[in-house]
Amino acid sequence: MRIFLAPMDGLTDDIMRHLLTRVGGIDVCVTEFVRITNTLLPKKVFYRASPELLNDGKTMSGIPVRLQLLGSDPVCLAENAALAASLGAPAIDLNFGCPAKTVNRSNGGAVLLTDPENLFNIVKSVKAALNDGTPLTAKMRLGYEDKSLALECASAIEEAGADELIVHARTKTEGYRPPAYWDWIARIREVVSLPVVANGEIWSVQDYLRCKEQSECSDVMIGRGLISNPNLAKQCKLLMDGEQFKPLIWPEIVGLLAEFFNLTLEKMGEKHATGRIKQWLRYLSREFPEAEAFFLTIRQDKTPQLISDKLNLYQASFA
Repeated sequence: MRIFLAPMDGLTDDIMRHLLTRVGGIDVCVTEFVRITNTLLPKKVFYRASPELLNDGKTMSGIPVRLQLLGSDPVCLAENAALAASLGAPAIDLNFGCPAKTVNRSNGGAVLLTDPENLFNIVKSVKAALNDGTPLTAKMRLGYEDKSLALECASAIEEAGADELIVHARTKTEGYRPPAYWDWIARIREVVSLPVVANGEIWSVQDYLRCKEQSECSDVMIGRGLISNPNLAKQCKLLMDGEQFKPLIWPEIVGLLAEFFNLTLEKMGEKHATGRIKQWLRYLSREFPEAEAFFLTIRQDKTPQLISDKLNLYQASFA
């Protein structure tokens, strides 16, 4: 059984991937999507999306990072996929699940699930371009407005040559609202023979077990649940191995926050660093009430120096 860290735009960048894979339990990461339009992108775009390409396509903890592409032009996607593979991407992933309106209006992401024939053409074209044997995977939702084409879309992706399929168990219209329809993933598994990974609404070990049971998948992908509880993947793994797990305590989370803030400040600058730590604190507050309390102390702070000073004092209080 494998646990994947989900690609989430503006959230699971290389810094977050580095920290979460170091905590443990994650077997595969997928980058935030690289948008492909009508041109061959320069190499720097792929290195920016996946700095891990400079480390044999892996995080510092040795976890492989697949590179995700988003677009609708089979030829351009194929050319860019071939380039990404030549740079060392361990696998290429195609995004057929993004629900963002701006993406869908540009004929990308989940809107492609309205046209299984186009899905087939995209996957077939990209697969043919990966003549070095780089695996090709795809991530889809259960549909755009409804689930009527879910099985047909999954079959088209398989028939075109994809090596693995990740299924987010909701339609675009359902967004991220609970519940996730894990039983639909089991229906997809009945019509395809390629490996299927279940995704959606896994926030706890109990959710993980129910997802595996209802989807009939041994592998799962977790997104927001891992951002809210960085130890969730490790907890799930230890449970399946029959071992007891020890939750991360809040002072350990504060250490991760401080490292995250400093790395983000160094890489992305002041504006992004202040926003990103507040964003992560809001997710962490789902599992850690202390996160909400600390967020309130920095909510109005706009300079990284103020946040850094408060964070250092806060971290020292646990020493």
